[in-house]
Amino acid sequence: MPKVTHPIDGDLPPPLPGPSLLAHVLQSVPALICYIDRDERFVFANEAHRRWFDIDPQEITGRPLSEVMDPESYLRIRAPLLQALGGRDASYEGEMFSAPRRRYVHGSFTPDLDEYGRQRGVLTVFTDITERHALEEQLRESEQRFSQAFHHAAVGMALILPSGRYQQVNAALCDMLGYSDSEMRALTWRDITHPDDLPLSEALASQLNIGKRDAFQTEKRYIHRDGHIVHVLLSVAQVRSDTGAMNYAVSQVQDITKRKQYEEALFRERQLAEVTLNSIGDAVITTDISLNITSLNPIAEAMTGWSTADAKGSPLDDVFRLRDINNRQPLDNPLRQAMRRNAIVDFSGRAILLHRNGFETPIENSAALIHDHAGNVTGGVLVCHDISENRTLALKMIQLAQHDTLTGLPNRSLLYARIEQATAMATQRHRQCALLYLDLDHFRRINDTLGHGVGDQVLQAVAQQIRSTLRDSEDIAFRYTGDEFVVLLPRVDDADEAAGYAQRLLDACSQTHVPHLPPLDIRASIGISLFPRDATEPDTLVRTADAAMYEVKTQGRHGYCFYAPEMSQRSVASQRIENVLRHALVHGELSLQYQPKVDARLGHIVGAEALLRLQVDGQDLFVPDQFIPVAEDTGLIVSIGTWVLREACLQARRWQREGRAIPVSVNVSPLQFQYAGFYERLDSILNETGLDPSLLELELTERTMMTGGDGTIRLLRRIRQRGVRLSLDDFGTGYSSLSYLKHFPVDALKIDRAFVRDITQDAETAAITSAIIAMARSLNKDVIAEGVETEVQSAFLREAGCSQMQGFLFGAPMPAESLEQRLAEQTA
Repeated sequence: MPKVTHPIDGDLPPPLPGPSLLAHVLQSVPALICYIDRDERFVFANEAHRRWFDIDPQEITGRPLSEVMDPESYLRIRAPLLQALGGRDASYEGEMFSAPRRRYVHGSFTPDLDEYGRQRGVLTVFTDITERHALEEQLRESEQRFSQAFHHAAVGMALILPSGRYQQVNAALCDMLGYSDSEMRALTWRDITHPDDLPLSEALASQLNIGKRDAFQTEKRYIHRDGHIVHVLLSVAQVRSDTGAMNYAVSQVQDITKRKQYEEALFRERQLAEVTLNSIGDAVITTDISLNITSLNPIAEAMTGWSTADAKGSPLDDVFRLRDINNRQPLDNPLRQAMRRNAIVDFSGRAILLHRNGFETPIENSAALIHDHAGNVTGGVLVCHDISENRTLALKMIQLAQHDTLTGLPNRSLLYARIEQATAMATQRHRQCALLYLDLDHFRRINDTLGHGVGDQVLQAVAQQIRSTLRDSEDIAFRYTGDEFVVLLPRVDDADEAAGYAQRLLDACSQTHVPHLPPLDIRASIGISLFPRDATEPDTLVRTADAAMYEVKTQGRHGYCFYAPEMSQRSVASQRIENVLRHALVHGELSLQYQPKVDARLGHIVGAEALLRLQVDGQDLFVPDQFIPVAEDTGLIVSIGTWVLREACLQARRWQREGRAIPVSVNVSPLQFQYAGFYERLDSILNETGLDPSLLELELTERTMMTGGDGTIRLLRRIRQRGVRLSLDDFGTGYSSLSYLKHFPVDALKIDRAFVRDITQDAETAAITSAIIAMARSLNKDVIAEGVETEVQSAFLREAGCSQMQGFLFGAPMPAESLEQRLAEQTA
């Protein structure tokens, strides 16, 4: 054949023969190719083994795989190798280790069968896919990061298909709209969009779909699953394919419902302010920080002769010209003074305003600064009104309507407006407010024992004491109702400051003095709520302070307490107890149980204490520690106490008629004892039931006896003269002064269970208890120990000279029938 010459490259080499070409290809391809026999030995390995493992392929021929390969790589590929040796194609994808570097490979294992179908070996081909795997890992990590950011975002996130259906949604969006994940993915954005917002949303979505927009942001309304409106800020961006078609849209949804509510409230307040400024009878002028006019209301226009259009931008002194009412000399503008002093400035009755046309109007005015949310001064406001006779009369009528006539304090009609003003200012200046709700303890006693006239004098004196504690002109005291007062502190730095003021208020109340009256033990309970910690609305702020005050009442009165959320629940519980008590009193659901008193020496039952229970179907609805304080606070204790006294006397009379006469003791509440008609009711019940007065014993606390003065001593003597026994309950826990005992005509002392509990474990308690018993016996008083639960306690008290004992050792409180049975057994 003629020689063929290439015009550029010269002569080409002759092509390789067939087998040589195949061998050349096998040795040149970058893939790792080898043939392995049934014994897992290399039969053939191409040149790629040299490049991959730095091994001469000729040297590994005939050697086992386990010798040539590193152990980890061998273990990784052995399973697919065995599968191929078993006659089935197999593959492997994963890491392979070699001396130079780690590779990520894809390997195929193809069985080689002879013409009879017998296994001869396996052909393996490994390709290096390290770079592809790295890219796949990067893509997987990127998708994972996106998924994490998507699903755990604080705002709502969604992927939306071109049809509008939700492809993916995160938990924040589900929570925002009230749907589950599956429910959301069954919806389109149109299904939950407010009908009025659909046209704009459709237009924006259409522009996004056809490519006129890459993204958009808008405010719209969604409809929550329960039907209420959710205002959102929606941001949407498109994601398109390589061909330009939109794959999906990514939407970000931020709930702005609260912001919208604030904006709406602000708009309403602005509208209200504008209407108010245009309708009130006072002139109102506002300026910027340079004292240039920014607005005048209609009254200001009339009083100055300037229209808003003419005055706007003019210096304040050109429009609002003041003269001294006495000498007609120019007065310094009060707003300028307010700017210098950073305080409210008042001119009361000594200024006249010059009209633009020259005539004069006597005025009262005040000036205050306007602050932005950071507390920076941005301008000022002047408020003034004429002080003609008619105007003064109108102001006095307003004063009477908004102030309490007895104490002169602002009344509750002003309270909520002042709270709203104070909280708005505190919000602007990032400060706190405090509200103190004060209730006088046991004020009803004063009205009942001394009369309402004296009660009014006490309220006036207390109001004056409260005024004396106010720190500056910003603090305001209100008479809320009856014997309840509220103090608003518009500016407190922290809870400690409010607590310190509350203590001063308590001290001031305790020092209340009314001329021509003996010293009064005026005590108060104060509840404190803080803005914005406890509440943001005026009525809620008052309710939370009231709940805290009630907590003080339940803890023993005369103190202060900050509001805590659980107190509102207790307030609801107290209301429920009050309702149950009223129902029980009317429908006969109150009952008495009787705890036996035994002779300390003989162990015989010698008396019983009547104990009140509130039961339905034999079950206690509430324990006494729960319902007695409520009964005292609501005044129900007087009616309940009368019922208990009558019922106990009836039962004692029945036992008397049956020949089992024992004294029955009844606890008397301080409020019940201080009630003006207590003795008359007692006398009436004794006459009505026919009970021998010596079989009735009244148990009173030390505080009840000590706080009533000479009037209490006279009442106690009348009761003793009637033949009724008196005992001093819970002795040792109150005033604990035995020297007072000679002044009180009591028959017995009851040692409190707190002493009895510790007498066998605490030497000091035992010594005090023994001394009390010895001194009481020296004064010819019986001593009754309550709460006796063990034989050791009983033995100690008996040896110490105790007269009687009661407690679970001798019997728990029981129905009258059960005590009758005990008395019958004792007689037998």
